[in-house]
Amino acid sequence: MHGRVNFLLASSNRGKLAEFEALARRDLADSRFTFSLAPDFAKLPAFEEAAPTFAENAAGKAIHYSRFCDGAVIADDSGLVVPALKGAPGVRSARYAGPNATDAEKIAKLLAEMRGKRGAERAAHFVCVLALAESGRCLAVVSDRADGMILEAPRGNDGFGYDPVFYQPEINKTFAELSRAEKNRASHRGKAFRRLLRAAHDLFDRS
Repeated sequence: MHGRVNFLLASSNRGKLAEFEALARRDLADSRFTFSLAPDFAKLPAFEEAAPTFAENAAGKAIHYSRFCDGAVIADDSGLVVPALKGAPGVRSARYAGPNATDAEKIAKLLAEMRGKRGAERAAHFVCVLALAESGRCLAVVSDRADGMILEAPRGNDGFGYDPVFYQPEINKTFAELSRAEKNRASHRGKAFRRLLRAAHDLFDRS
């Protein structure tokens, strides 16, 4: 691979950019990959994430925005899957309690739906799919997951979304109780990101 490669995130969320940069600092042995938000992202034609799977949404979003950006674009789709709820919240995780619902409202709806469920019925997993595209062509799609269970009440003050009720028995913590470093190791997004880095090295080493 020659020179530095900057990846554009299909997002205007600086928190997401900070998360990717933190993951990169931990997992990259060199600084050939850098990350930035797609320029003027809010002014670009919007992509509707209406597909039934995480992979279709992530790949579609990456391909869509790569047509308007000069360089490689990364897009993601992620969410919580509860088999006992027939896969809900799933691809609608962010909109589960309505388009403008707070994290507390989403958690309240989830716990209401889980009322009366015990043991294995409370199993759940987070899924993250990351897609890489350039000039309207998809270069890579990777995914990973984090397994756990849904608690009956929130625990922890960090994290976001469903983190306070997503518990991993092997570490005896919810995602909202983890440090940033711990979450990067255990989370679906951290695992998927490491897969994407390996795929990017293979792709750009050949270019």
